[in-house]
Amino acid sequence: MKLPDHPAYQQIMAVFAAADAPLRARAVCEAMDLEIAPNNVNRGISMPLDNTSPTAHSSPASTPPRTW
Repeated sequence: MKLPDHPAYQQIMAVFAAADAPLRARAVCEAMDLEIAPNNVNRGISMPLDNTSPTAHSSPASTPPRTW
């Protein structure tokens, strides 16, 4: 199987080859000196739920018991 020749792919593979443990995407980006996006990118568009909302979390009494 032929691997891609793109320089970014080669850089990513070099980061994984040099690692001594599994890596998360953030660690790969840091190793490649890429800008890290904030973790809360999508939080600005969510709306808080109130207790009267039909989509609010159900109460524990209405949740069926687990069967494990």
